[in-house]
Amino acid sequence: MVAGGLKYERQKFNQTAAGMGASLLLLAAVGLIIPALFHFTAVDTDEILEQELSLAIAVILFGTYVLSLMFSLKTHKHVFRGDPRAGDDQGEKPWTRNTSIVVLTGVTVLVALMSELLVGALEPTADRLGMTQLFIGVILVALVGNAAEHSTAVMVALKNKMDLALGIAVGSSLQIALLVAPVLVFASYAFGAPLDLIFTPFEVAAVSMSVLIVGFVSIDGESHWMEGVMLVGVYLMLAIAFYFLPA
Repeated sequence: MVAGGLKYERQKFNQTAAGMGASLLLLAAVGLIIPALFHFTAVDTDEILEQELSLAIAVILFGTYVLSLMFSLKTHKHVFRGDPRAGDDQGEKPWTRNTSIVVLTGVTVLVALMSELLVGALEPTADRLGMTQLFIGVILVALVGNAAEHSTAVMVALKNKMDLALGIAVGSSLQIALLVAPVLVFASYAFGAPLDLIFTPFEVAAVSMSVLIVGFVSIDGESHWMEGVMLVGVYLMLAIAFYFLPA
């Protein structure tokens, strides 16, 4: 939003698509809040019961993600196509399907390799700078691991394609919350070490605040650079808080 807003005074995007993304983020936040509330407020709870609760919530989150794909790719795909008049790439010849698949596959492999190299280099650097494991996982690894999504979102925003930019930004978070997290819970049972979805109150609060600001910013279907500044400001405040949060 900052990058696109500096080039265009006002950028518009589909309110239905943006609202769908914000609602799914809110659902993911609820999926994190419930296990935490249960853990900190319920009386006479045990670890097995909390794991079963987390498993049930993981099933719901995963099922919701699958249904959201049906919504965006089939029943309401017209909503997520974006404005064909937006952008400045008129006259560019589109790639064929085979070319697109080959390039996408190759780039995915290269990005995965580079992400692994960078993440591996983060640990000694973080130790030298006195960073906690929590800060590394929540801030640094998230930034490095999603560098491709970040750069792509900025580039398409500069082309005035905010539907795509917002879809990339929100979709990346949704994949982690609704797909990766539940799959990790499922996989943990296969290894005999069940995981739960219980996070600390501060972590849950951070996710909830992030979801709320995204919802408020996207509710009107348009954006400008100041809204991007507000989002970046929230992220920087949370990053500073995680940096000073005791391990």
